[in-house]
Amino acid sequence: MQHDLRLAVMLCFNAGFINAAGFLAFQVLTTNVTGHAALLAVHAARGELQAALVAAIWLLLFLCGALLSGIIIRMALRSASSAYTWPMLVILAIIATVAVGGQAISLLPHARAYLTGALLLAMGMQNALVTMISGALVRTTHLTGMVTDLGIDLSAIVTRSGGNDVQKRVVLRLTIIGFFLLGGLAGGFLQLHWHFAAFYVPVVVVLTALFYDRFRVAIKRLLRKAGIL
Repeated sequence: MQHDLRLAVMLCFNAGFINAAGFLAFQVLTTNVTGHAALLAVHAARGELQAALVAAIWLLLFLCGALLSGIIIRMALRSASSAYTWPMLVILAIIATVAVGGQAISLLPHARAYLTGALLLAMGMQNALVTMISGALVRTTHLTGMVTDLGIDLSAIVTRSGGNDVQKRVVLRLTIIGFFLLGGLAGGFLQLHWHFAAFYVPVVVVLTALFYDRFRVAIKRLLRKAGIL
């Protein structure tokens, strides 16, 4: 469980990074659907059908990402670590495409819309992935529910009505919020300076999450050889 939560926190940084970098690159939030649902309603009310259709497509792509991730994980053996490998490989491929070819692709007609949709699909996959591995304790791509849960847990501490785990949950939620904000800060800063090359950072994050166990074992071996452990 601790291993899964570490991966979840790592991917929270990833989501914050992509949300900020994606917004600066495409002027669209790429990690949540609440704003797009509001835009869909506003555009529809104004009779702006094309804009409403675009917002609906953003919603659908995030949903398809979550659906695809859930299907892949459920079809894999639950006890096998590879159950989470394939969704992460798809996420990695999408982000790597944006990082490597984003600048050139974005010059093509409607390419920015395709790249935005691809990131929404990837973030839908990531959110479903982390939700499943954390037992619905963590959502990586948005903070609304997390901040609400934090408020509820804090109220339990203030009224002294919480259980023994409430302080641990508060620390976890603060950590997740902090990493999301840290990722957003890094994503915004690096996108302004590196442009599409900034997306190499989430590529590295996903690769680290993908091979987390191997990296951890290798580091422990190095520390033991050095006499630190």
